[in-house]
Amino acid sequence: MEELKIGLVGTGAIGRTHIERINNTLQGAKVVGCADANVDFCKSVAEKYAIKAWESGEEMIASDEIDAVVVTTLDPFHEQYVMAAIKAGKYVFCEKPLAPEADACKRIVEAEMAAGKQLVQVGFMRRYDPGYNQLKKAIDSGKYGLPLMLHCVHRNYDAPGFTTSMPVENSMIHEIDVLRWLLGENYKTAEVVFPKTTRNAEGELRDPQIMYLTTESGVRIDVESFVNCRYGYDVRCEVVCEEGCINLPEPANAMIRTNDSRVTPICHDWSERFPEAYNIEFQSWINACKEGRVDGPSAWDGYTAQVTAKAASKARDTQSVVEIKYDAMPDFYKK
Repeated sequence: MEELKIGLVGTGAIGRTHIERINNTLQGAKVVGCADANVDFCKSVAEKYAIKAWESGEEMIASDEIDAVVVTTLDPFHEQYVMAAIKAGKYVFCEKPLAPEADACKRIVEAEMAAGKQLVQVGFMRRYDPGYNQLKKAIDSGKYGLPLMLHCVHRNYDAPGFTTSMPVENSMIHEIDVLRWLLGENYKTAEVVFPKTTRNAEGELRDPQIMYLTTESGVRIDVESFVNCRYGYDVRCEVVCEEGCINLPEPANAMIRTNDSRVTPICHDWSERFPEAYNIEFQSWINACKEGRVDGPSAWDGYTAQVTAKAASKARDTQSVVEIKYDAMPDFYKK
């Protein structure tokens, strides 16, 4: 296969960003078609990028003109189009979450196993960030002993329209996945507490929030979500091991000396902080599709992330510690 022909479902902001990324920056693939519930808008997007507009996502996915699928629709529609791709026997990249409910994720897992081949990758892009990969390498080396605690921060400049229920499943879901990947083990319990709320929170939003996770081996994790920090986009992770501490590196930005001050700019939002991770993620997915395999976050990873998120959401709503219970991982997903 000389060039992977991709159909994209969902032409919102992140979908358009992925079209530009794949068609202008990456190698070995092109987005050749798009579909969206808003047909007129989809047609305008297709015209802008000189690709074909489809009125039905399912028809596009089933078409011989399409080799692989990218799903960037609103979350409630992920299952519908991922299932269509599995039915068509095509590789599908689905932005997180795999589906809003754990039961829907499980249905996707079961459909993929029934198809007899892994086809689904979930867009947990932090696994591809060079900084997180440095953390992973340092942890796996064993040089610093076993991890004991993790201290994490996920701050946004602002988050218009956010509600109290959203930080866990829209923001901290990234930490839920990447920390499980870093440590190589599942979680056992979840808890979410509310510090004093910032005056910048909209309406009834409780912001910030702190999520506590405990892994099966007893590693203790705290993740702070502060979606209205008002100073920039700030992601941190410190891994405290038996014989050393490992910190996620900061993005490389020039230090500026001016007006009796020394300033190092930080990112304003996720698109400035993680462009390299997205590029690496999609190039890896393209290469794997062309080689007939999936090597990124699987449908099972999507399921475990959503089970964890739902437990954390329950913990938040009940203000209690909630035990996290997963189904046993099928051999189909064991590497």
